[in-house]
Amino acid sequence: MSDPMADPVRDWWQTAIIDIAPGSIRIRGYAIEELIGNLNFPSMVWLMLRGELPTTTQAQLLEAALVAAVDHGPQAPSIAIARMTATCGVALNGAVAAGVNALGDVHGGAGQQCMEVLHAVAAGWDQGMSLEEAVEAALSGLGPGAYVPGFGHRFHPVDPRAVRLLHLVERAVGAGAVSGRFARIARAVEATLERRAGRRIPMNIDGATAVVFCELDFPPALGRGLFILSRSVGILAHAWEQMQQGERIKGPTPPRCGYTYAGVPPRPFLPRP
Repeated sequence: MSDPMADPVRDWWQTAIIDIAPGSIRIRGYAIEELIGNLNFPSMVWLMLRGELPTTTQAQLLEAALVAAVDHGPQAPSIAIARMTATCGVALNGAVAAGVNALGDVHGGAGQQCMEVLHAVAAGWDQGMSLEEAVEAALSGLGPGAYVPGFGHRFHPVDPRAVRLLHLVERAVGAGAVSGRFARIARAVEATLERRAGRRIPMNIDGATAVVFCELDFPPALGRGLFILSRSVGILAHAWEQMQQGERIKGPTPPRCGYTYAGVPPRPFLPRP
Protein backbone atom coordinates (compact mmCIF):
# COMPACT_ATOMS: atom_id res chain seq x y z
CA MET A 1 0.00 0.00 0.00
CA SER A 2 1.28 3.43 -0.89
CA ASP A 3 2.06 5.70 2.04
CA PRO A 4 1.57 9.35 1.03
CA MET A 5 3.93 10.45 3.79
CA ALA A 6 6.71 7.92 3.02
CA ASP A 7 6.62 7.98 -0.79
CA PRO A 8 8.26 11.42 -1.21
CA VAL A 9 11.01 10.35 1.17
CA ARG A 10 11.50 6.99 -0.54
CA ASP A 11 11.67 8.67 -3.95
CA TRP A 12 14.33 11.14 -2.75
CA TRP A 13 17.06 8.71 -3.86
CA GLN A 14 16.57 6.54 -6.93
CA THR A 15 19.00 3.82 -7.97
CA ALA A 16 19.10 1.03 -10.51
CA ILE A 17 22.11 -0.53 -8.79
CA ILE A 18 20.79 -2.22 -5.66
CA ASP A 19 17.44 -3.32 -4.24
CA ILE A 20 17.33 -4.12 -0.53
CA ALA A 21 14.43 -5.52 1.46
CA PRO A 22 14.32 -7.51 4.69
CA GLY A 23 16.24 -10.71 3.99
CA SER A 24 16.98 -9.75 0.37
CA ILE A 25 19.85 -7.97 -1.35
CA ARG A 26 19.90 -7.78 -5.14
CA ILE A 27 22.65 -6.18 -7.22
CA ARG A 28 21.41 -5.23 -10.70
CA GLY A 29 18.68 -7.84 -10.17
CA TYR A 30 20.98 -10.66 -9.05
CA ALA A 31 20.64 -12.08 -5.54
CA ILE A 32 23.83 -11.33 -3.65
CA GLU A 33 24.05 -14.90 -2.32
CA GLU A 34 24.19 -16.16 -5.92
CA LEU A 35 27.01 -13.75 -6.77
CA ILE A 36 29.10 -14.56 -3.70
CA GLY A 37 31.51 -17.34 -4.55
CA ASN A 38 30.50 -17.32 -8.22
CA LEU A 39 31.55 -13.85 -9.39
CA ASN A 40 35.11 -12.53 -9.19
CA PHE A 41 35.82 -8.97 -8.12
CA PRO A 42 36.58 -7.48 -11.58
CA SER A 43 33.28 -8.92 -12.82
CA MET A 44 31.54 -7.34 -9.83
CA VAL A 45 33.10 -3.99 -10.73
CA TRP A 46 31.82 -4.43 -14.27
CA LEU A 47 28.34 -5.37 -13.08
CA MET A 48 28.14 -2.40 -10.74
CA LEU A 49 29.27 0.11 -13.37
CA ARG A 50 27.73 -1.38 -16.49
CA GLY A 51 24.60 -3.15 -15.27
CA GLU A 52 25.34 -6.47 -16.97
CA LEU A 53 27.83 -9.30 -16.52
CA PRO A 54 31.02 -9.26 -18.60
CA THR A 55 32.24 -12.12 -20.73
CA THR A 56 35.11 -14.13 -19.34
CA THR A 57 37.63 -12.41 -21.64
CA GLN A 58 36.31 -8.95 -20.80
CA ALA A 59 36.61 -9.66 -17.08
CA GLN A 60 40.13 -11.02 -17.53
CA LEU A 61 41.24 -7.94 -19.46
CA LEU A 62 39.77 -5.59 -16.86
CA GLU A 63 41.42 -7.63 -14.11
CA ALA A 64 44.79 -7.40 -15.87
CA ALA A 65 44.55 -3.60 -16.03
CA LEU A 66 43.60 -3.38 -12.36
CA VAL A 67 46.48 -5.65 -11.35
CA ALA A 68 49.00 -3.74 -13.47
CA ALA A 69 48.49 -0.36 -11.79
CA VAL A 70 48.33 -1.48 -8.15
CA ASP A 71 51.66 -0.05 -7.00
CA HIS A 72 54.77 1.79 -8.16
CA GLY A 73 56.80 2.07 -4.98
CA PRO A 74 57.04 4.47 -2.02
CA GLN A 75 58.38 7.25 -4.23
CA ALA A 76 54.95 7.57 -5.86
CA PRO A 77 53.30 10.56 -4.14
CA SER A 78 50.06 8.75 -3.27
CA ILE A 79 52.02 5.92 -1.62
CA ALA A 80 54.45 8.27 0.12
CA ILE A 81 51.62 10.39 1.50
CA ALA A 82 49.84 7.31 2.83
CA ARG A 83 53.03 6.11 4.53
CA MET A 84 53.79 9.52 6.04
CA THR A 85 50.21 9.82 7.28
CA ALA A 86 50.46 6.37 8.84
CA THR A 87 53.33 7.61 11.04
CA CYS A 88 51.20 10.46 12.39
CA GLY A 89 48.94 8.34 14.57
CA VAL A 90 45.85 8.35 12.39
CA ALA A 91 43.73 5.26 11.73
CA LEU A 92 44.34 3.05 8.70
CA ASN A 93 41.36 4.49 6.84
CA GLY A 94 42.77 8.01 7.31
CA ALA A 95 46.12 7.02 5.83
CA VAL A 96 44.42 5.32 2.87
CA ALA A 97 42.15 8.31 2.31
CA ALA A 98 45.13 10.68 2.36
CA GLY A 99 46.87 8.63 -0.33
CA VAL A 100 43.77 8.35 -2.50
CA ASN A 101 43.15 12.09 -2.20
CA ALA A 102 46.56 12.73 -3.80
CA LEU A 103 45.36 11.13 -7.03
CA GLY A 104 44.48 14.17 -9.11
CA ASP A 105 44.99 15.57 -12.58
CA VAL A 106 48.79 15.27 -12.47
CA HIS A 107 49.36 12.16 -10.37
CA GLY A 108 46.70 9.60 -11.22
CA GLY A 109 44.89 11.45 -13.97
CA ALA A 110 46.96 10.55 -17.02
CA GLY A 111 44.99 7.39 -17.82
CA GLN A 112 41.71 9.23 -18.06
CA GLN A 113 43.35 12.05 -20.01
CA CYS A 114 44.82 9.51 -22.42
CA MET A 115 41.38 7.98 -22.89
CA GLU A 116 40.11 11.43 -23.86
CA VAL A 117 42.91 11.79 -26.43
CA LEU A 118 42.17 8.36 -27.89
CA HIS A 119 38.48 9.23 -28.16
CA ALA A 120 39.34 12.54 -29.83
CA VAL A 121 41.39 10.66 -32.43
CA ALA A 122 38.54 8.18 -32.93
CA ALA A 123 36.09 11.04 -33.49
CA GLY A 124 38.29 12.60 -36.16
CA TRP A 125 38.78 9.24 -37.81
CA ASP A 126 35.02 8.67 -37.85
CA GLN A 127 34.54 12.06 -39.50
CA GLY A 128 36.58 11.04 -42.52
CA MET A 129 40.13 11.96 -41.58
CA SER A 130 42.86 9.43 -42.10
CA LEU A 131 44.11 7.91 -38.86
CA GLU A 132 47.33 9.91 -39.11
CA GLU A 133 45.41 13.16 -39.70
CA ALA A 134 43.12 12.43 -36.77
CA VAL A 135 46.12 11.86 -34.51
CA GLU A 136 47.72 15.14 -35.60
CA ALA A 137 44.46 17.00 -35.00
CA ALA A 138 43.98 15.52 -31.53
CA LEU A 139 47.57 16.23 -30.48
CA SER A 140 47.37 19.78 -31.86
CA GLY A 141 44.31 20.27 -29.68
CA LEU A 142 46.51 19.76 -26.62
CA GLY A 143 48.52 22.85 -27.53
CA PRO A 144 52.09 23.34 -28.78
CA GLY A 145 54.64 21.32 -26.85
CA ALA A 146 51.95 19.99 -24.51
CA TYR A 147 52.44 16.85 -22.46
CA VAL A 148 50.79 13.87 -24.12
CA PRO A 149 49.33 11.69 -21.35
CA GLY A 150 50.03 7.97 -21.46
CA PHE A 151 53.37 8.05 -23.29
CA GLY A 152 56.93 8.05 -21.98
CA HIS A 153 58.12 7.37 -18.45
CA ARG A 154 60.66 9.20 -16.33
CA PHE A 155 61.90 5.92 -14.80
CA HIS A 156 61.26 3.10 -17.29
CA PRO A 157 62.71 3.32 -20.82
CA VAL A 158 60.08 0.72 -21.67
CA ASP A 159 57.27 0.17 -19.17
CA PRO A 160 57.01 -3.61 -18.64
CA ARG A 161 53.42 -3.27 -17.44
CA ALA A 162 52.39 -1.64 -20.70
CA VAL A 163 54.13 -4.29 -22.80
CA ARG A 164 52.22 -7.07 -21.05
CA LEU A 165 48.86 -5.30 -21.15
CA LEU A 166 49.16 -4.54 -24.85
CA HIS A 167 50.00 -8.19 -25.50
CA LEU A 168 46.81 -9.19 -23.66
CA VAL A 169 44.82 -6.68 -25.71
CA GLU A 170 46.19 -8.23 -28.90
CA ARG A 171 45.19 -11.66 -27.61
CA ALA A 172 41.68 -10.38 -26.80
CA VAL A 173 41.43 -8.94 -30.31
CA GLY A 174 42.34 -12.34 -31.71
CA ALA A 175 39.61 -13.92 -29.58
CA GLY A 176 37.06 -11.41 -30.87
CA ALA A 177 36.47 -9.98 -27.38
CA VAL A 178 37.48 -6.42 -28.34
CA SER A 179 37.86 -4.64 -31.67
CA GLY A 180 41.47 -3.48 -31.43
CA ARG A 181 40.43 -0.03 -32.67
CA PHE A 182 41.84 1.89 -29.72
CA ALA A 183 45.01 -0.19 -29.63
CA ARG A 184 45.58 0.80 -33.25
CA ILE A 185 44.89 4.46 -32.42
CA ALA A 186 47.36 4.38 -29.51
CA ARG A 187 50.04 2.83 -31.74
CA ALA A 188 49.43 5.61 -34.26
CA VAL A 189 49.89 8.22 -31.50
CA GLU A 190 53.09 6.45 -30.47
CA ALA A 191 54.37 6.55 -34.06
CA THR A 192 53.54 10.25 -34.40
CA LEU A 193 55.37 11.10 -31.18
CA GLU A 194 58.40 9.14 -32.35
CA ARG A 195 58.41 11.00 -35.65
CA ARG A 196 58.12 14.36 -33.91
CA ALA A 197 60.75 13.67 -31.26
CA GLY A 198 63.16 11.62 -33.36
CA ARG A 199 63.15 8.93 -30.72
CA ARG A 200 60.72 6.33 -29.44
CA ILE A 201 58.34 7.45 -26.68
CA PRO A 202 56.52 4.22 -25.82
CA MET A 203 53.23 3.87 -24.05
CA ASN A 204 53.40 3.72 -20.28
CA ILE A 205 51.01 2.11 -17.82
CA ASP A 206 48.55 4.98 -18.14
CA GLY A 207 48.47 4.64 -21.92
CA ALA A 208 48.10 0.88 -21.80
CA THR A 209 45.30 0.94 -19.24
CA ALA A 210 43.63 3.68 -21.29
CA VAL A 211 43.70 1.32 -24.28
CA VAL A 212 42.20 -1.48 -22.19
CA PHE A 213 39.42 0.68 -20.74
CA CYS A 214 38.59 2.16 -24.16
CA GLU A 215 38.58 -1.27 -25.80
CA LEU A 216 36.19 -2.42 -23.06
CA ASP A 217 33.98 0.59 -23.82
CA PHE A 218 34.31 2.36 -20.48
CA PRO A 219 33.73 6.12 -20.87
CA PRO A 220 36.78 8.33 -20.19
CA ALA A 221 35.03 9.88 -17.19
CA LEU A 222 35.44 6.54 -15.37
CA GLY A 223 39.16 6.26 -16.14
CA ARG A 224 40.49 7.81 -12.95
CA GLY A 225 37.97 5.97 -10.81
CA LEU A 226 39.13 2.64 -12.22
CA PHE A 227 42.75 3.63 -11.60
CA ILE A 228 41.89 4.56 -8.01
CA LEU A 229 40.31 1.14 -7.49
CA SER A 230 43.64 -0.37 -8.52
CA ARG A 231 46.07 1.96 -6.75
CA SER A 232 44.09 1.97 -3.50
CA VAL A 233 45.21 -1.63 -3.00
CA GLY A 234 48.85 -0.54 -3.08
CA ILE A 235 48.07 2.42 -0.84
CA LEU A 236 46.42 0.12 1.68
CA ALA A 237 49.34 -2.33 1.65
CA HIS A 238 51.95 0.41 2.14
CA ALA A 239 49.97 2.18 4.87
CA TRP A 240 49.56 -1.11 6.75
CA GLU A 241 53.23 -2.02 6.32
CA GLN A 242 54.28 1.39 7.61
CA MET A 243 52.08 1.01 10.67
CA GLN A 244 53.78 -2.29 11.48
CA GLN A 245 57.20 -0.59 11.43
CA GLY A 246 56.26 1.58 14.40
CA GLU A 247 57.95 4.79 13.22
CA ARG A 248 56.56 8.15 14.32
CA ILE A 249 56.16 11.39 12.39
CA LYS A 250 58.19 10.44 9.35
CA GLY A 251 58.57 13.28 6.83
CA PRO A 252 59.26 13.13 3.11
CA THR A 253 63.05 13.15 3.56
CA PRO A 254 65.48 12.20 6.37
CA PRO A 255 65.87 15.16 8.80
CA ARG A 256 69.63 15.29 8.17
CA CYS A 257 68.98 16.16 4.53
CA GLY A 258 67.28 19.42 5.41
CA TYR A 259 65.76 21.58 2.70
CA THR A 260 66.58 24.71 0.70
CA TYR A 261 65.56 28.01 2.24
CA ALA A 262 64.81 30.64 -0.40
CA GLY A 263 63.59 33.52 1.76
CA VAL A 264 65.14 36.78 2.96
CA PRO A 265 68.46 36.62 4.90
CA PRO A 266 68.58 37.13 8.68
CA ARG A 267 67.51 40.67 9.68
CA PRO A 268 66.89 42.51 12.95
CA PHE A 269 63.39 43.19 14.13
CA LEU A 270 62.68 46.91 14.03
CA PRO A 271 59.16 47.90 15.10
CA ARG A 272 57.37 49.96 12.49
CA PRO A 273 56.73 53.55 13.50
